[in-house]
Amino acid sequence: MSTSPELADVVVVGAGPAGLTAARELRKQGVGSVVVLEREAEAGGIPRHSNHTGYGIRDLRRVMSGPRYARRLATEAVHSGAALRTESMVTGWDDDCTLWVTSPGGRYRMQALAIVLATGARERPRTARMVPGDRPAGVLTTGQLQSLVYAHGRQLGGNAVVVGAELVSWSAVLTLRHAGCRTTLMTTRHARPESYAAFTMAGRSALSVSVATRTSVTRIIGHGQVRAVEIKDLVTGGRRIVPCDVVVFTGDWIPDLELARLRGVEMDVGHRGPVVDSALCTSAEGIFAAGNLIHPVDTADIAALDGSHVAEQVANHLKGQPPRQQGFRITVREPFTWVTPSVIGTPAIAPPRSRVLLWSNEFRALPTIEVSQAGAVICRRRVPWPVSPGRVFRLPWGMFASADPDRGDVVVSLA
Repeated sequence: MSTSPELADVVVVGAGPAGLTAARELRKQGVGSVVVLEREAEAGGIPRHSNHTGYGIRDLRRVMSGPRYARRLATEAVHSGAALRTESMVTGWDDDCTLWVTSPGGRYRMQALAIVLATGARERPRTARMVPGDRPAGVLTTGQLQSLVYAHGRQLGGNAVVVGAELVSWSAVLTLRHAGCRTTLMTTRHARPESYAAFTMAGRSALSVSVATRTSVTRIIGHGQVRAVEIKDLVTGGRRIVPCDVVVFTGDWIPDLELARLRGVEMDVGHRGPVVDSALCTSAEGIFAAGNLIHPVDTADIAALDGSHVAEQVANHLKGQPPRQQGFRITVREPFTWVTPSVIGTPAIAPPRSRVLLWSNEFRALPTIEVSQAGAVICRRRVPWPVSPGRVFRLPWGMFASADPDRGDVVVSLA
């Protein structure tokens, strides 16, 4: 272990779409030394195991598979001059801008003028959802499933039950199909599937997947291998047994927040990641956060565009721009559960893509959104896209243009 820390201008923690894009853009901004630390053996994040198309639309303006998208982002980051270190796990903080890193070569300290946290998010496994029953093999998350199938070439066969009806749930269905396993049932506690209607219609018709709404898995059955699940109807209370060989728990995301929490930055009680302003600054000077760490979970290309946005803000910070002042808050009312960015800093700048992101636990078609301050509505707009659980809801930044920093918090609600 070295006695003095290794130095860099910027350290990016996490080599998913947000972190790799941030590294590439930081180098384009003229930042001298950029180091990306990734705990896995391969860079690219979740897309590297998602062997289906649909990646790169918003950031790269093309459509590609997950592995190809991940490879391209990693290649561009390295070609830009960023140093990419895989199998390098950040285990803690030595001081405000110095990290402890454990790698195959040993344990060392990494010090930077600015740090970008891009650690992403993960699905809650069965244990975190406290689903009772037996403990057989064949109970997976989407990430575990895709690693088994695409990274290790496993064939599964049989039938599967997918828990959740989000976008990632259909990704699990496609992966199961690739592994020779048929999805017989998708179950969701919500009154309608969380994913876009086009995905649900296509999945039901082309893949013959039955979607059971207002249901939950109450028990897993099987010794050695999954044999069945017990499904409860949340309306009637009735229960039934569904035979299956695989159970995949999808969605229900939580940010990989441990490193941010150890640093002592302010954490959001809704999405549980760091609180950030529209420049993606956390409450700690020189510490930034981007990607699905602060909006669990959005698409990979949106996370990548966070990386582009935060790179510009970090570069300005390194050029001696005065520290941003914590401004006034954006808060939400039910059915919204969180909003990001949740701080309008001073001076105010537009967030990534000039969008404020929210999450809802209820479905509303063609909602009317109200933005209020000091008890008065400052913007009221009906939007042509629905509020829905399981996917991010976006509001134009212009809806907050009339907010006055001297009048307190801004509140977003449904009319």
